[in-house]
Amino acid sequence: MAEVSDVPSEFALRTAATAGQVNGLRRLLRRRSTIAFLMTLPLILVIVGLVAWPSVYSIYLSMLNKKMTAFVGIDNFTFLLKRSTFQMVIFQTVFFAVAAVIFKALIGFILAHLMHNIPSKTQRAYRALLLLPWVIPAAMSTLTWWWLFDPSYSAFNWALNVLGAPAVPWLGETWWARFSVILVNVWIGAPFFMIMYLAALKSVPEELYEAAAIDGASAWQKLVHITLPMMRNIISITVLFSLILTFANFDIVRILTNGGPQDQTHLFSTYAFQVGIQSGDIPLGASVSLFMLPLLAVFAYFILSGVNRRTKEVM
Repeated sequence: MAEVSDVPSEFALRTAATAGQVNGLRRLLRRRSTIAFLMTLPLILVIVGLVAWPSVYSIYLSMLNKKMTAFVGIDNFTFLLKRSTFQMVIFQTVFFAVAAVIFKALIGFILAHLMHNIPSKTQRAYRALLLLPWVIPAAMSTLTWWWLFDPSYSAFNWALNVLGAPAVPWLGETWWARFSVILVNVWIGAPFFMIMYLAALKSVPEELYEAAAIDGASAWQKLVHITLPMMRNIISITVLFSLILTFANFDIVRILTNGGPQDQTHLFSTYAFQVGIQSGDIPLGASVSLFMLPLLAVFAYFILSGVNRRTKEVM
């Protein structure tokens, strides 16, 4: 009889355990954090598949020999640092990125202030026109710039000749070629700074400017003591985002100069393509591309530490 009486109790325990698991699963699914995780899971999988895994795999590739048959550690990195061409690539990338971002930030700041003072109805049309360089695919607009710089049919040189000035070797001389790729990058990227700064300007309370005007503040004093302090965080974040994109720029240099003359305008991305794809040394190309990480990490540390410090001061 004891064995018979034990059977229902075991069944009841199993049923209760199953019901408890179902109720626990329902409570878990009702949590907002769980729902949010499930909704973002597809995006997380895409990021892991297209960003995280390739990044880890590139680190693995950079530690192999050219035939990808033996582990060589950091030999590829030390080999690159000894080459004068790669030292020039480091200089050119930093110079290109810093110079382009500075000019984009200045031009975008000026354009944002000009747009901010235009009436709303007219402002929409000007905004749309000024955003065109940023909206048009970079490769397409760079081809147009390449035609403007072309040594045989250059529209710029034609205009200079009309004015009696000598022709300029836009893409044939080192510093003119560097100037040209920076100019195109600034032309494409300045509208992004403009629209970000314009949004920040619209968030600054007008009462601050009115109070400053009552106190007799000049336009320069309003800019220094009201506008810039209120926009510092958005300026910092925009500069950091643009630095990351500019460091990884590929199409402008690839189309305009292909790294020339004499590899003087190569960036990390174009040089990695030349070494890894065109020359067939994929591990060395992966090593070139990974050199961006420490440089960007330094920029990100200083910029984000400033943002965090200012945020704590406000709180």
